[in-house]
Amino acid sequence: MGGTTVVTREVLLVPHTGREVNLASAAIAAQKLSDAGIGVRLIGGANEEVIKHHPVLGQYPMFGHVEAATDGVELVLVLGGDGTFLRAADLAHAADLPVLGINLGHIGFLAEWEADSMEEAISRVIAKDYRVEDRMTLSVVIRDENREVLAKGWALNEVSVENTNRRGVLDATLEVDSRPVSSFGCDGVLISTPTGSTAYAFSAGGPVLWPELDAILVVPNNAHALFAKPLVVSPHSRVAVESRNAPAIAIMDGFRTFEMPPGARVEVVRGERSVRWVRLDDLPFTDRLVRKFRLPVDGWRGPAA
Repeated sequence: MGGTTVVTREVLLVPHTGREVNLASAAIAAQKLSDAGIGVRLIGGANEEVIKHHPVLGQYPMFGHVEAATDGVELVLVLGGDGTFLRAADLAHAADLPVLGINLGHIGFLAEWEADSMEEAISRVIAKDYRVEDRMTLSVVIRDENREVLAKGWALNEVSVENTNRRGVLDATLEVDSRPVSSFGCDGVLISTPTGSTAYAFSAGGPVLWPELDAILVVPNNAHALFAKPLVVSPHSRVAVESRNAPAIAIMDGFRTFEMPPGARVEVVRGERSVRWVRLDDLPFTDRLVRKFRLPVDGWRGPAA
């Protein structure tokens, strides 16, 4: 006689634990998933002791930021702001898992829904009533002055090449498709995806790119040059930034960092693996842009019927 195989669903919960209200939201989410027979595990983050002693969250398995956290998981659920989402996306990307963000922060541009819709979002996860779309990523290689590989990484939002010495400028040369474009002194150079165009690249003066667009955005940050405008290049292009005479640093998504010695270069192409982004509705990106940035649209009459 053959045995019966019990398939257990499991969700990785990644909460921002810096505020009491966030812990309460995470407890509600965990309990709702558990009541539906779905296993829950948590990423402890910087406040592991707080979670360990929490009356609800303390009963679930807790992991650090390690690959084992995603073993057997069907979805990564993020409760927090964009920083929490990007750290969770690092785990989801490595395991090729869908990731869903519920905003408990301020703008929370990467989150799918807001805190007041959290319980409905959990119900949709329980019912598997969602769809998944791919978001473009960047593949990053750092080479020394002899073109030997020093490090490899990836980014969902952007890679920022910055001067290690904050009191000086970065002497950079920008290259696209193996040809030089311009050299200038600057605070840094940002290479961004369409998803990241509403983040650091936007603050540095870059345009907003709709996420459906396949393109790579290049934004010089406070460059001392006549030709230092943002560039939108092909998703098939190879973008490189060379630091000519001083050490620099490459920062991916704000928290993965690699040191660059003088003469090093960062090479960026479209990533081979996308981030699997959970969508709960079909609202256009325009509506999200207006809502998140609180753009004035009073007086809009709309197109003809």
